Amino acid sequence: MNTEPFKLVVVSAGTSDPSSTRLLADRVAERAVALAARPQNARPQNARPQNARPQDAVTVSVIELREIAADISTALVSQLITPKLRQAITTLGEADGIIAAAPVYKAGPSGLFTSFFGVLDNDLLIAKPVVLAATAGTARHALVADEAMRPMFAYLRTLTAPTSLFAAPEDWSDPALATRIDRAAFELVLLMESGFARAIKDESWSSYQHEYGSAGGAQTEIDLDTDLMRLATGGSAG
Repeated sequence: MNTEPFKLVVVSAGTSDPSSTRLLADRVAERAVALAARPQNARPQNARPQNARPQDAVTVSVIELREIAADISTALVSQLITPKLRQAITTLGEADGIIAAAPVYKAGPSGLFTSFFGVLDNDLLIAKPVVLAATAGTARHALVADEAMRPMFAYLRTLTAPTSLFAAPEDWSDPALATRIDRAAFELVLLMESGFARAIKDESWSSYQHEYGSAGGAQTEIDLDTDLMRLATGGSAG
């Protein structure tokens, strides 16, 4: 039985400090931590598998995309992974569950959010449980999480929770938001406890076609000491 805490990672694309996007993600993380720590007899019957963790069952890490925006841009135009971005990628690769939260701009998740997940290897997040969350200034964007974000995470082959979350300004005082947060957090905990993602990686990893630089790939480093890479990073070929 593996009794190590689950590693839950919050990815927030909010650009202000504080931001409503980070607030929504934090509320989901807090509920997931609380639900995972509940004793077995306080959970619905048969909801907690035999290999579930005891108290202090979840640790939470946060990736603030606004803090690595320049690193993401560098990776997009040159494929150069900076140490800050590498640390974020490593954190995601080790995650047992993810809360991915984005503000809505122009009827879709922010470019910072999509760019970050766009630079990841396609197999980095295979089978990982993910809760999708979005915030916006109007309820007209309420379907962005399902219509725009969910297909991207399906392409990355994650295991997205059935309940996605959206919050416009008027939702913060609505008890229905808290209900949806509870439901999404509970689904996330059950998905983490199922051990599905770990089983996929342990038993079936070799059956996937890995991209360059993936955790299971043969090549994980970039040789910067070549003429081509020196040119790509702004240097000279001499």
